[in-house]
Amino acid sequence: MGNYYQPEIETASREEILAIQNEKIVKQVKHVYENVKYYRDLMDAKGVKPEDIKGVDDIKKLPFLTKADLREAYPYGLLGTDLKNCVRIQSTSGTTGKRVVAFYTQHDIDLWEECCARAIVAAGGTNEDVCQVCYGYGLFTGGPGLNGGSHKVGCLTLPMSSGNTDRQIQFMMDLNATILCCTPSYAAYIGETLAEKGYKPSDNKLKAGIFGAEPWTEEMRHNIEESLGIKAYDIYGLTETSGPGVSFECSEQTGMHINEDHFYAEIIDPETGEVLPEGSKGELVFTSLDKEAFPLLRYRTRDICVLTREKCACGRTHVKMSKPMGRSDDMMIIRGVNVFPSQIETVLLNEGYTPNYQIIVDRVNNSDTIDINVEISPDQFSDIVGENQAKERKLESAMRTMLGIGPKVHLVAPKSIVRSEGKAVRVIDKRKLHD
Repeated sequence: MGNYYQPEIETASREEILAIQNEKIVKQVKHVYENVKYYRDLMDAKGVKPEDIKGVDDIKKLPFLTKADLREAYPYGLLGTDLKNCVRIQSTSGTTGKRVVAFYTQHDIDLWEECCARAIVAAGGTNEDVCQVCYGYGLFTGGPGLNGGSHKVGCLTLPMSSGNTDRQIQFMMDLNATILCCTPSYAAYIGETLAEKGYKPSDNKLKAGIFGAEPWTEEMRHNIEESLGIKAYDIYGLTETSGPGVSFECSEQTGMHINEDHFYAEIIDPETGEVLPEGSKGELVFTSLDKEAFPLLRYRTRDICVLTREKCACGRTHVKMSKPMGRSDDMMIIRGVNVFPSQIETVLLNEGYTPNYQIIVDRVNNSDTIDINVEISPDQFSDIVGENQAKERKLESAMRTMLGIGPKVHLVAPKSIVRSEGKAVRVIDKRKLHD
């Protein structure tokens, strides 16, 4: 089973992991309190001193950080070291308000790249592999993170960045790429384009793909695996905690192992903020245990998931997180039912539609209404009205099964839903206008 980049850490006993975490958190809280005025003020307001934190069990005494704090402290308010020690920034593709800008010392970058290297090795990568990275490069963390991880493993790295699919395919075939790193939707697109060009899945040398940065379903995983002839692995991360590689899937593909020597994870009730017992579904909160430049404590990710410590057949001992099941900040309550856009996305992908949709929630005669506009690809569009209506009814019943309430579905022409900055506005809640 021995696909580990750092076996002694990745297969450490629970006691060893806990000892590492306890030692690091004491140091980190002291570092943050002394160097980050913004967080020191939050701690003082809560009446917590660094000496109150003797180990990870005491993390729950600390205040949370949220995206709103990051906006307020922008750009330098959460910096944990002198700017002269920082060698790089990365930034989110944030579509709302100020971007998140994260700072890195060289040490931070080394640790981040090690986390990405663990993910590549877990997917079967060695120094014999050719790793094609088609996540965006630049401010986005996907390209730089996996590029660095690939170097650490010793793969021949193809730093392709995203787009220019003809060139991607040319390099993939000519240089015998074996590992593909990109978003799941781009992997699916590469698979379709290869088929259009007359290639069979067996014509390429790919064996594995490391896909993240957006929600994707098991259905989509199987489609990608078939179209490219690979095994597809999930990877998770956020700019605020460094980027991809916070957690990654192993050969078991039953959740993603969190790199617990660098990130301490909690699950909280998003309403009350209380820490929930293991196995509960709630909001994921991360504490960076050893970041120097941008050391976030108790950062609320808004991702809803479950943590499990069940023994994993791959031999890794680090806690596993489920694929995020939605976000606490985009949860809508419609007729008393919790609805996440990601659930709607899942149904669309399962039913063979593109995930380009818009949800319109309204209130008519004191009752909530939910309408979903779904873009269809040109080949799905029928001139026969009855055929489109039948497709709408079928989607409505699949949605009702998933959500527990019945929306009205409207199939709309390709490219008719406006896209802003590449991310469409998914939800229009008109109830807020009436209230």
